[in-house]
Amino acid sequence: MHIIDQLYYYTDQVLFWGMVALWVWAFGDCLARKAAAFPAVDKLTKPAWLAILLIAGLLGYFFSSPLYPSTTVSVFALIATVVAAVYLADVRPAVREISSGR
Repeated sequence: MHIIDQLYYYTDQVLFWGMVALWVWAFGDCLARKAAAFPAVDKLTKPAWLAILLIAGLLGYFFSSPLYPSTTVSVFALIATVVAAVYLADVRPAVREISSGR
C-alpha cells in the first residue's frame, strides 16, 4: 500500500507543477502583449486579464501548495487552470493576430 501512496503523491506533484507552468505561461504571455490589442478584439483589458490570471494563480497555488503534501489538487487550482486555458485558447490567438498584423 505504501507504493500506491507514493504513486498518488508523485502524480499529484506532476499535475500540480504542470498546472503551475500553464498559469505562468498564460500570465507571462499576457504581460508580453500590447495593451491596445485587447480592446481592439473586444476582450477584457490587459490589466483585467493580468489581475484575473494573477489572483486565480495565487489562489490555486496557495490552496493546493506542495508544501502541504497531505492535500491534493484543490478546486482553486482547477479554476486557475480553466482561467489560464480560456486566456490561452480564446484571448491569446485574437490578440496575437491583431499584434502581428496578419
